[in-house]
Amino acid sequence: MIKRLIALVRQKNNGISPYIWTILCILPFYFILQSSSTVAIIIGILLTVIFFICYRFAFIAKGWSIYVWTLLLIGISVTATISFSYVYFAFFIAYFVGRIHKLITFRVLYFIQLIAISISIYIAFMQKDALFVHQIPFVVITWLCTLLLPFSIRSRNERGRLEMKLEDANKKIAELVKLEERARIARDLHDTLGQKLSLIGLKSDLARRLISSNPDQAKAELKDVQQTARTALNEVRTMVSSMRGIRLKDEIIRIQQILDAAQIHLTREGEFKLSKVTLLTENILSMCLKEAVTNVVKHSGASNCYISIEQSWKEIVLTIRDDGEFKDLSAFFEKGHGLRGMKERLEFVNGSLDVHLKEGTAIIIRVPNNGKQTDKEDLS
Repeated sequence: MIKRLIALVRQKNNGISPYIWTILCILPFYFILQSSSTVAIIIGILLTVIFFICYRFAFIAKGWSIYVWTLLLIGISVTATISFSYVYFAFFIAYFVGRIHKLITFRVLYFIQLIAISISIYIAFMQKDALFVHQIPFVVITWLCTLLLPFSIRSRNERGRLEMKLEDANKKIAELVKLEERARIARDLHDTLGQKLSLIGLKSDLARRLISSNPDQAKAELKDVQQTARTALNEVRTMVSSMRGIRLKDEIIRIQQILDAAQIHLTREGEFKLSKVTLLTENILSMCLKEAVTNVVKHSGASNCYISIEQSWKEIVLTIRDDGEFKDLSAFFEKGHGLRGMKERLEFVNGSLDVHLKEGTAIIIRVPNNGKQTDKEDLS
């Protein structure tokens, strides 16, 4: 039984704590053997054994039985203090009371055990027993531990429960991130490969039909198939790179190359090297920037593109503006084109997307800045 008790109190302990509990389990027998009466020694040993048995059952008790076992423990502790000058059962009771989860039960039993221990110490002191008087400093320490230890144990256990809840929450967040990433990959694969694979299939069928009647046209179609396949491969490589996490300062270099190839002049404003921003947020901004510029190249017919970024302590604002025309805006949100994908990605980081169609097209992207508020001055 004592081995089980020691194993129980050793849980979540380290250092010298297990050895202290072991000494406290053996120590009552030393005090009991100081008695001159054989009957008193036998009674003391029986009380000690009963205490440890009750202590074991108290840990597995539920409901009202917790009160019963705790009151039995307090009664044995009071008896040991008055009859054998052994006050150190109070450590066991204080430790147990501190582990009680229900607040009302904790408060009731805490005050009962504190009052009982205080009264028993006072009675033992008034008896002026030499064994008790010699250990007065340790008795004072025991009383202080009875006063403070339950709150310390309860606080530690509450912190442990909160850490477990936090760990569970982090696991759920990680799962949500995985699900979102899978959805993003599926969406990007569809947007990147779906259209081009369909085009390759159509042109391949056309070339097969023309190979006998019009070989030159068939060669031209096959050349288009080859070019489309190369384009799809490059886009897949770019998408894989984005999965690894692209920094905004690296993405703007690729954007410059894309616009130069499309003969669209780029004007940049702001510092594209962000401060204290998570890779997830910056990666989403990079993908949205790429998608917005792709729309400019494919749909706007613009001659100029203006990209600006501003980071404050509150938010990051990314603006992509062109001097072309963007027609049928609603269709791009309804049919799963780039703007809808951008909006879905931004919602994942509590961001927003606004589109203005006046003197060209302006896409304004806002995401909360996840830097610390202590950096307000640096970002202002």
